[in-house]
Amino acid sequence: MNKNLSRLRRARKTRARIASQAKPRLCVFRSGKHIYAQVIDDSKGIVIAQASSVEGEVRATMPRGADVAAAVTIGQRVAAKALAAGVKEVAFDRSGYRYHGRVRALADAAREGGLSF
Repeated sequence: MNKNLSRLRRARKTRARIASQAKPRLCVFRSGKHIYAQVIDDSKGIVIAQASSVEGEVRATMPRGADVAAAVTIGQRVAAKALAAGVKEVAFDRSGYRYHGRVRALADAAREGGLSF
């Protein structure tokens, strides 16, 4: 089993546990170049808020899209968008990634931005 399959297996178990909580989830995806975050309501099947380092406003201020500073910016942006949509409490879906580095920075910034999880 390779690293990606192991990560997806961990993510599947986490998402099954989150589904029983019946609240929106803050889903994180990170690649080598960028980081993405979405607040997803699985009961309705819609994306409530999203932010990524690919967005033009973020890329203009961040020359490197995959560092911890970009993750902090994305966490703040997704929290602000979720609060504007009326979502205050989410379940954190780290998509099988370790809670370390960019994933942790994004989560801490989202908490500081007003989301609770």
